[in-house]
Amino acid sequence: MRHLLLSRLLRGRSSLPNHHHHLPLLRALSSAPSPISSDAELRKYAGYALLLLGCGAATYYSFPFPADALHKKAVPFKYAPLPEDLHAVSNWSGTHEVHTRVLLQPDSVEALEDALAAAHKERRRLRPLGSGLSPNGLALTRAGMVNLALMDQVLDVDVKKKTVTVQAGIRVAELVDALREHGLTLQNFASIREQQVGGFTQVGAHGTGARLPPVDEQVISMKLVTPAKGTIELSREKDPELFYLARCGLGGLGVVAEVTLQCVERHQLVEHTFVSNADEVKKNHKKWLSENKHIKYLWIPYTDAVVVVKCNPPSKWRTPKLTSKYGKDDALQHVCDLYRESLKKYRTEAESNDPEIDTLSFTEDHVVRINKAEAEYWKKSEGYRMGWSDEILGFDCGGQQWVSENCFPTGTLGNPSMKDLDFIENLLQLIEKEDIPAPAPIEQRWTARSKSPMSPASSSEEDAIFSWVGIIMYLPTSDARQRKEITEEFFNYRSLTQTSLWDDYSAYEHWAKIEVPKDKDELAELQARLRKRFPVDAYNKARMELDPNKVLSNAKLEKLFPVLEPVHQAK
Repeated sequence: MRHLLLSRLLRGRSSLPNHHHHLPLLRALSSAPSPISSDAELRKYAGYALLLLGCGAATYYSFPFPADALHKKAVPFKYAPLPEDLHAVSNWSGTHEVHTRVLLQPDSVEALEDALAAAHKERRRLRPLGSGLSPNGLALTRAGMVNLALMDQVLDVDVKKKTVTVQAGIRVAELVDALREHGLTLQNFASIREQQVGGFTQVGAHGTGARLPPVDEQVISMKLVTPAKGTIELSREKDPELFYLARCGLGGLGVVAEVTLQCVERHQLVEHTFVSNADEVKKNHKKWLSENKHIKYLWIPYTDAVVVVKCNPPSKWRTPKLTSKYGKDDALQHVCDLYRESLKKYRTEAESNDPEIDTLSFTEDHVVRINKAEAEYWKKSEGYRMGWSDEILGFDCGGQQWVSENCFPTGTLGNPSMKDLDFIENLLQLIEKEDIPAPAPIEQRWTARSKSPMSPASSSEEDAIFSWVGIIMYLPTSDARQRKEITEEFFNYRSLTQTSLWDDYSAYEHWAKIEVPKDKDELAELQARLRKRFPVDAYNKARMELDPNKVLSNAKLEKLFPVLEPVHQAK
């Protein structure tokens, strides 16, 4: 829905009349030179015409059309074709892309071992790719990548212990389907289910629920293929220190080939969606966090609307009426009608000569209206629905977008600090103060702590809880100029959020969403900041032991975790 409205927004914005654009053309026409009078000028322009015809003829005969060209439909030229051996790999938002000639797909642990051993010997890069979905392109490098899509088998299911062992290339959706016949499922899910399980766990993905940890906590053992030491098996019993470090290892310590996950019984959930406001949320927040298995808030900037989404087992409900006030299509149509009225009103105002209209900012005149339309959509969509947990907990991210998501501590389950709501209140005030064109929603979720030291939610406090807050800007257009403008606006938004909030709340970005700054001073600040929160030296030491030639690395990993002191390897 948001993607649809924003697409219409951009089309509407580009089609608005702007009479000022015609002024330079009128001036040019009024000052055009008189008709050509001299023979010299006539010969000059005749020469240009002949030159143009000659170039056209030369091009035609140098690149003749095929015999069936007259019967083919013309296709607008976009990009030069890539060489057959060159692979274009892009993340799902189209914000990061690389071209590489090395993209391996081993179909066994042995083939993966051979590939990494060869790369180690030849000192060349072979970065684990996963599904390549990370918004920041964490896995991408043009030097070479390895994808485990052909290693996607379920190896063992232990129904009694509720565990499953899989090859790490299996996608979350495929794993859930395979577990269904055994009456099992995963404990929690991120927004989408297209990730490969290896990448899903390595970046510390998460769902929501103050009693539920990030997904790396579901890992109870793994088989890690390393460039220097071959295949090693890790668990809580086998080398626990390295095991916990490698669970959220960002693909830098080895390629996860196989993983054993702790599952739960397959279950249904009742989802209750309703629109509240900031005061009501503050009043009930502690109770809601404690009572609901899954809960999230969707804050809508420039409105007082907060969409609350609660998910619980059916036994917690007294047979609620599992319907919404309106059908999904009806709700969407209602909002589209509201937006059309708003756009029509704006066009009418824009054509007027009222000087006050010219002072309206893009934020005031478009983003505010579309956010209000979204709030109306959610009000029309209030209600209940019931389904299997994997169906209920997944949701549409809304299309291509820039995103920054931060994780920060917010007390314990028994004693929440309320910093999570303070963060949001300050963020919404910042948006309005700086006139940021912030679209909806600002998504807020919660997890329990993780024992993986590289997780943004890592903590030694057993009942610690963390809040995850994501800000976005959609990219609903393929127009390069518009995407550039949106990108610049987003990074301004992110920068203002960083300088105003991150340090005060000890907030750190999700590993799959952290963007590496281009400015050297900003990069140095980021590196120092990461060292305060994470065991960077221990992580780099493990990298140098398992991958001394940096086969698994890329530019992003090297910039985030530079090795400050050289590590001497025995020859």
